Formats: sequence, C-alpha cells, structure tokens
Amino acid sequence: MPEIVCNRLADTIEAVDVGIDEYGGGSPSPSSSPDSSKELIRAQAIDKITYIHIHECDNFSIGMFCFPAGGTFPLHDHPGMTVLSKLLYGSMYVKAYDWVKFDTSNYRTIGLAGKVMDGVMETPCEPSVLFPRSGGNIHAFTALTPCAILDVLSPPYSDELDRPSTYFLDYPIPSLPGYAVLEERDVPEELVVAGAPYLGPPIVTKEDPCFLQDYRP
Repeated sequence: MPEIVCNRLADTIEAVDVGIDEYGGGSPSPSSSPDSSKELIRAQAIDKITYIHIHECDNFSIGMFCFPAGGTFPLHDHPGMTVLSKLLYGSMYVKAYDWVKFDTSNYRTIGLAGKVMDGVMETPCEPSVLFPRSGGNIHAFTALTPCAILDVLSPPYSDELDRPSTYFLDYPIPSLPGYAVLEERDVPEELVVAGAPYLGPPIVTKEDPCFLQDYRP
C-alpha cells in the first residue's frame, strides 16, 4: 500500500513543483505554478550532470539528477534499497539489470545479471519502482534530450551502513541473449556531477514541529 500511495503522489509531480523550469523561459508554464516570480533552475542552461539534494533522513532521501543532452550516468547499484523514480521531463535511454548470481568473496563483485530494460523512457510516463533484487536495481542512463529524474531512495546510500554506490562494467554474453557478466569497477573518471541548490517548496516531515500543526487530523 505505501508503494501505491508514493507512486500516485510522484505521478502528479512536475518539474516546476521541485524548482526547475524545463521550458527555458525562466518561469513556469502558465498551467503550472501560479508563482511565476519565483526563481527556478533553467533546464536548458544545465551543461553537465547536476544533482539537486532535496531531503535526507535515516529512512529515505530525495534528490534529482538533471542531465544535458548526451549526459551519461554509468551502471550503478542500490544495495538493499527500494527506489521510486519519476522522469520529470525529456527522454533518456535506460539499461537495467538484476543479479542472477554474484560473488563478493574477492576484491571486487562479479556475477551474472539478467537484463530488465534496454530502451527509451520519455515523458509523460508513470513512475517506476525498483527493489533490492528486482526491477532493474543496477542501471545506467543516457540523456537523449535535456531531462531530469526525481529519485526517492529508502533507505539512503550510506558507506557506514554498508550501502555504498558501486559501479559496474557489463559484458554481454552472445550465446545467452539478455544476460551479461557484470564486474565492479572504480568510480569512472569521466563521471562529473555538479551540485545545485534546491529551489522548490520546503519538505515537511513528521519530525518537523509544523507537521503536527499543519497536518493534525
């Protein structure tokens, strides 16, 4: 049930709701936020992969990755996490795998993975959910146009709690279509991620005093 609720909430979110102007005019579209004077991040001005951190607590984190056309985020995993994602605008090529069998006894993780997705996502589209061992837990993105993806990770990445982000190379198996050997790699040198401030509305959680004041039934 919580996954259904989260999906429905994510499905209503637009880029302007989280502080991004996807149209390039410096203000929201007339059908979106009525506050046209509010400063927004202009999607068309983003020239490198940019991460916008929205919120994090012990249970989950929320953030956005904004891509210029051609920006690529290499294969990476989400250990022990459930991830809700929503493509906010644009289109991207997605390649995703789930483990069939893997070995962590050596210095680097290596194993057999089955391909879950190998295709294009474009807006409008429904949110997607991946789970610790299903749904495409290891995936890579390539932006075909300027685009942005909103991610809710539960629980969040944590090196201290053995939930690091691990990157992989994939080696397709010609005799076994749809499967590949994945091998852990170092953080790719070519991966450069900039940061940008969150310009959307404040996030209110149960830990905030105003939550009880504003949302008490």
